[in-house]
Amino acid sequence: MSQTTMTVRLSGQLSEFAASNVGEEGSFESMSEYIRCLIREDKARTELKSFNKLKAELELVFSADDSTYSEINASDIFARN
Repeated sequence: MSQTTMTVRLSGQLSEFAASNVGEEGSFESMSEYIRCLIREDKARTELKSFNKLKAELELVFSADDSTYSEINASDIFARN
């Protein structure tokens, strides 16, 4: 697993908000812990969005009437591609 060091500059309200979430008054012990949590949440949200898009497409396909499908064989697929 690779490791990346980043420098992030925040000012004003963003800095105050981030600082309020770190330390004795916040939910996180360090700014690094807070940033890692935000990235994990963003990753999970992105994966869920992709999953829901795929799920919606599959639901559409599986809800189609059987008469909309036609039988094909491997030769047809190779010829089409």
